[in-house]
Amino acid sequence: MRFEVIVIGAGAAGMMCAAQAAARGRRVLLIEHAVKLGERIRISGGGRCNFTNRSVGPANFLSTNPHFCRSALARFSERDFIAMVERRGIGYHEKTLGQLFCDESSSQITDLLKSACDQANVQWAHPCAVQAIKREASGRARFSVATGNGTFECESIVVATGGLALPQIGATPFGYKLAEQFGLPIVKPRPALVPLALAPEVLRPLKALAGLSIEAIARGAERQPSFRENVLVTHRGLSGPAILQISSYWQAQEEARGPIRIDLLPGTDAVSWLAQHRHSKSTLAPLLAERVPRRFADQWCELHGWDRPLNEMSNRDIDAVAKALKGWALMPSGTLGYAKAEVTLGGIDTAALSSRTMETTTVPGLYFIGEVVDVTGWLGGYNFQWAWSSGWVAGQFA
Repeated sequence: MRFEVIVIGAGAAGMMCAAQAAARGRRVLLIEHAVKLGERIRISGGGRCNFTNRSVGPANFLSTNPHFCRSALARFSERDFIAMVERRGIGYHEKTLGQLFCDESSSQITDLLKSACDQANVQWAHPCAVQAIKREASGRARFSVATGNGTFECESIVVATGGLALPQIGATPFGYKLAEQFGLPIVKPRPALVPLALAPEVLRPLKALAGLSIEAIARGAERQPSFRENVLVTHRGLSGPAILQISSYWQAQEEARGPIRIDLLPGTDAVSWLAQHRHSKSTLAPLLAERVPRRFADQWCELHGWDRPLNEMSNRDIDAVAKALKGWALMPSGTLGYAKAEVTLGGIDTAALSSRTMETTTVPGLYFIGEVVDVTGWLGGYNFQWAWSSGWVAGQFA
């Protein structure tokens, strides 16, 4: 069978692209290998789908070319997707930092996209595994796609197969292998938005802190963003939104990774605060417990051996306390891997793609969109917005 466009991957980006291309009158086939449709959407946001953010811009993304995402985000913005949600009658609410969630269920977003595809007469091959893709030397079709359901021909192929995160729900390296087949460069994929592991000797003294969460600021290297959200100490290392955010930047610094620094007193001048209590007969723990959970304060002070009253501490001790409160340094040993990662850092090098169309510059008719591309968003709805924006753009040209 011959189609004008074949989209491989019926996730967020793939369904958006297929619906847009078909709405232009293109004959579109959407291929999905997984039995369950939209699993990444279903599990996101605790089952409510953090589908975008109130404020989205290039600064919210990591890429070897930080400007690549600018065009797509401008042409199909968060406001455009919110309008789609509202036209569908889906109730939503805003949580912290501009994050938008469905009032009811993530399935409402999947239903929105599936309905858009069906209304535009997208044809489906689902479940269906792609076995091989070949470029045709002559004739009207540029590509042939061999699948478990037969062989299809098309003028354009859009690859929306996602990254390597969450292999337990079907993630595969298909997109990267296809890029290699066609000679396209790839930025090394790595887990991102992922909990960080600590070495046993670092983790052992923190065992008493496991399960404790506090609001803090996580920082990485200089000139990188810092994130003020919850930090969670776990039995394997560090997690919580602030750690997931900073993990992407830590991963990107593969050749020069340093410690993560945690500010336990965000918005507070620790030197001034300690000076106010410099002559107190109290130990640090009860004072710190006014700012963080008591159990955390007790265990953290015990960890550092700060059990004397403040009026008995030397100036050097007080300086060390202030420095630790504002920059508790912990060196990760690695991450918890793709099974615990929200997304994949790296992917198809944007140097091989047109930011205007998402088409490869060396293989006419071949497009890559969504997570498989070297564009990785922050936690908070940004990766879904990249899926909507890149899928929408490719749908206008494929």
